[in-house]
Amino acid sequence: MRRLKTLTRVPEVKKHVREVPAISRVEPPGCPNKSFEIERLSVFYGGVQAVREIDLDVEANRITALIGPSGCGKTTVLRCLNRMNDLIPSARIEGVVRYRGDDLYDRRVDPVEVRRRVGMVFQKPNPFPKSIYDNVAFGPRVGGFKDDLDQRVEMSLTKAGLWEEVKNRLTDPALGLSGGQQQRLCIARCIAVEPDVLLMDEPCSALDPIATGRIEDLMQELKRDYTIVIVTHNMQQAARCSDMTAFFTAEVSDDEQRTGILVECGTTEAIFTNPDDERTENYITGRFG
Repeated sequence: MRRLKTLTRVPEVKKHVREVPAISRVEPPGCPNKSFEIERLSVFYGGVQAVREIDLDVEANRITALIGPSGCGKTTVLRCLNRMNDLIPSARIEGVVRYRGDDLYDRRVDPVEVRRRVGMVFQKPNPFPKSIYDNVAFGPRVGGFKDDLDQRVEMSLTKAGLWEEVKNRLTDPALGLSGGQQQRLCIARCIAVEPDVLLMDEPCSALDPIATGRIEDLMQELKRDYTIVIVTHNMQQAARCSDMTAFFTAEVSDDEQRTGILVECGTTEAIFTNPDDERTENYITGRFG
């Protein structure tokens, strides 16, 4: 596994992130089986604590679902995995997030390289106002890809399960695709820069059942090559397509401030059939949330 790029000087955005020790060049035992190791992660927006002391491992080449009621910090934790919260001036983290053994928030780690290695697909499809081809080719062009770009575009669209549907109209506007096709195009756009991880923030919430089924089938195929972390409010979806499930909930203070916490994480089968915590069982059975 190629190591993350480092910088000789600290990016401006780092003023919102604590300093940490230098990256170790020694691969921790067992690291290849884990894409992320999260230890005592807390996230603050200004003076408001969004999540508190999250401990979570994300295994490589598996689908991990983050579930829980609205406002419990699932998306906040997801965004920490590719440092998107750096883009929010008031955001601050405490704790450690390791990717393949490297501390993502080390002073010398380039956040742009992190986001290339850890791609993200958003809730609403967001293709660029360009052709289908140019959407997929955008990342490789920006990254200075020198090889056969046509082959890279075809490979990415094939992996995203879209090639056969669009191969004869690559110059057509991407915004002319259906919602489900647009979402698969966004997945192809992520794949084109050869990431290691795909983060998906409710990728099917705006799609019809047929398109949702295609995305879920696609995730099963993609996990052979990528680690996938998905945020979903659809418990049936988590049960159908994930290997591991982490259940979050929110604690509400006397002044009505909500702070997200991780209740438990385990195999999806265990979480949905024999959870350890009563709060998980109450959520899974629909007693709250």
